[in-house]
Amino acid sequence: MPAPPDLSSRVALVAGASRGVGRGVALALGEAGATVYVTGRTLKSQRRRDVPGNIDETASDVTRAGGRGVAVQTDHTRVEDVRALLSRIEADAGGLDLLVNAVWGGHEGPAAGGPFWEQPLARWDATMRSGVWAALLTSRFAAPLLRDGALVATVTFEDRGRYTGSVYDDVAQASLARLAFGMAQDLRPRGVTSVAVSPGFVRTERVLAAYGATERTWARVPALAGSESPRYVGRAVAALAADPTAFLRTGQTLLAADLAREVGVVDVDGTQPGPLRLPDGAAPPAHG
Repeated sequence: MPAPPDLSSRVALVAGASRGVGRGVALALGEAGATVYVTGRTLKSQRRRDVPGNIDETASDVTRAGGRGVAVQTDHTRVEDVRALLSRIEADAGGLDLLVNAVWGGHEGPAAGGPFWEQPLARWDATMRSGVWAALLTSRFAAPLLRDGALVATVTFEDRGRYTGSVYDDVAQASLARLAFGMAQDLRPRGVTSVAVSPGFVRTERVLAAYGATERTWARVPALAGSESPRYVGRAVAALAADPTAFLRTGQTLLAADLAREVGVVDVDGTQPGPLRLPDGAAPPAHG
């Protein structure tokens, strides 16, 4: 298995790292030796049985993996929380080398099908506020701290422009990709790379629970064939952060599977899962 890149001198912020893709990215950065500020709303003392994961456990696992995990409780939809977080990072570390926007609220609450006029309006708020607004707000306060050569990676979903199956989700995912593109233009003069990163079929905690599986047993479930662990996209992001030519990709939306193959990383089981291809009208799996 390829050795992780050396990010031991880098400081990263992974927003939304309690669970899902954000947790996977944080752990992969820990493998590479980075100092990782692990943020989200859930502390170990506040964890719920119906929602797995918390920032304390993620931070501990980052340190165990070889980096340094720092848990900071943050609601990334609240200006005062985000401002305080970035002020702390500036005081502690003086700047940032990597920002990963992985906050997502589109799959909170019960699933709701049907056309957009039958969808609860709260679903729009969940996707746009807990997704797009959170990424914008975090990036806005992080931007002054980004060092020359830094990377901003915003997690979204993209499959050849296909409809995700929900107007709310579709608009939010496209907005995240466009946010990454727009930020790239403003950050270009400073030598900072901004990309959107689209994972494939990720075995998040919620996905595994939906199939009654665990990370040890998922391979026995035919429906999970070709899926990837949350750490796969994280390893791709870590490799990109270490790549001196990363700036050539600024403004792009990158499929994590394609990126992983290009930079030579593998998943935790040694495989390189391919990108997720949606049939028309199918919703993407949850990232959170």
